[in-house]
Amino acid sequence: MSQTVLLTGGAGFIGSALVRYLVDATDVTVVNVDKLTYAGSLHSLGDARDNERHRFHQEDIVDMATMKALVKEYQPDCIMHLAAESHVDRSIDGPGEFITTNVVGTYNLLEVAREYYQGLEGQKKDAFRFHHISTDEVYGSLGDTGLFTETTRYKPNSPYSASKASSDHLVRAWNKTYKLPVVISNCSNNYGPYQFPEKLVPLVIQKAIHGEPLPIYGKGDNIRDWLYVDDHVKALWKIVQEGEVGEVYNVGGHNEKTNIEVVETICAILDDIKPRADGEGYANQITFVADRPGHDRRYAIDASKIASKLGWTPQETFETGIRKTIQWYLDNEEWIGKVSNDYDGGRLGKS
Repeated sequence: MSQTVLLTGGAGFIGSALVRYLVDATDVTVVNVDKLTYAGSLHSLGDARDNERHRFHQEDIVDMATMKALVKEYQPDCIMHLAAESHVDRSIDGPGEFITTNVVGTYNLLEVAREYYQGLEGQKKDAFRFHHISTDEVYGSLGDTGLFTETTRYKPNSPYSASKASSDHLVRAWNKTYKLPVVISNCSNNYGPYQFPEKLVPLVIQKAIHGEPLPIYGKGDNIRDWLYVDDHVKALWKIVQEGEVGEVYNVGGHNEKTNIEVVETICAILDDIKPRADGEGYANQITFVADRPGHDRRYAIDASKIASKLGWTPQETFETGIRKTIQWYLDNEEWIGKVSNDYDGGRLGKS
């Protein structure tokens, strides 16, 4: 008998990639719960949207009664919790929504899961998992050396990362206090197709091909570990299926790059596959803007635990993944138009 997965945030960037993967590569039924905020779109689901094993519900995880009803109706074998406000810039200008969704919403979902789990019996109860998907930003900022491990102490520096750290702690507490069978994963920076164009990679691609300035925070020397989204969702499924209850798994791409390296790589690939009409290089469009408050210097993930314990390693290098990503955006400008609305780069350059 196939499993049923209740997935929150399944119309967002990582969530929609997970839905597409589960529909294409497994026989599970996916119950997709998403509020459809600005960054969520059913257009991101591709062919999975109309698949008979995909059931979509436009609901808010803050609504506990509705979440209880959905869990009761579908009797999921696991809950994969991705729903979150996730953009650091937006959290600086409006932290309240991040607390409501990321902290209160997670609490509500944990309580729904706890009540449901306590009513299960036998194999169904033994196999149930609650997978909380989080970020490496909860660990704060690294110096020039070292890597984030699963035991690195938390030191969030933005409203976004603080809200995610809070939710991580709640999930851990519900395991220790109520014996809810949870697993937690913390990932590095994701990139790939269907990413809302407020994030660095799609923003730069779009601004480049439209001849606009390419804004880079500060000196462009902030470092991130870049993870191709299709690699990430395969890790998520492996964690919820094979991960040990109560454990945390860091998921990284082994691709440390400065922001300016990322932008220059995008420009070089565009020079190759879509040259500017005037013959100039796209890198000439790069501009530097005021750094954002609390901008962490460096993130880098030690993903050796998930490699050794679960046998997962990323398949894409940054070079292969970013070329695939750029080509996808060039081929799918219609999707970009459907989801972008009037996003103009947000608070870039504001102090």
